[in-house]
Amino acid sequence: MLDFMKNYEKHTYALMRIMAGFLFLWHGTSKYLSYPRVSPAEGYVKILGGGIELIGGVLIMVGLFTSPVAFIASGHMAAAYWIAHGTNGFFPILNQGELAALYCFVFLYISSKGDGEWSIGGQLKRR
Repeated sequence: MLDFMKNYEKHTYALMRIMAGFLFLWHGTSKYLSYPRVSPAEGYVKILGGGIELIGGVLIMVGLFTSPVAFIASGHMAAAYWIAHGTNGFFPILNQGELAALYCFVFLYISSKGDGEWSIGGQLKRR
C-alpha cells in the first residue's frame, strides 16, 4: 500500500522536471522581457542570471541537456540564496530565501536523475 505510486515514479519525475523548468523560465522572462512583471534586476544578475533562468528553464522543461543545465541552475540558485537572502539571517522562512533554496535542491536532484520520460533527450537516446 505504501508504494502505490511506485508504478508512476518515472512520470511523476517528468512532471516535476517539466514544472520546475516551466516555473523557472518565468524568472528569466521577467528579467529579460519584463513579462509578466518588471524585475528589478540589473547588470550581471539580469544578463547572466536571467539567461540561466530563461534558457535553462526551457531546456530543463523539454528535457534537453538536462543534467548539466540543472547542475548550473542549482549552483545559480545556491549563489542567489547566499547573495540575496543568506546575509539577512539564517532561517530561509525569515530571510525569504525558501524558493531559492528549494530550487537549488530540486535542480540538484534533476541533475543527478537526467532527462527522464517525456523529454527530447530521452527521445534522442532511444533512436
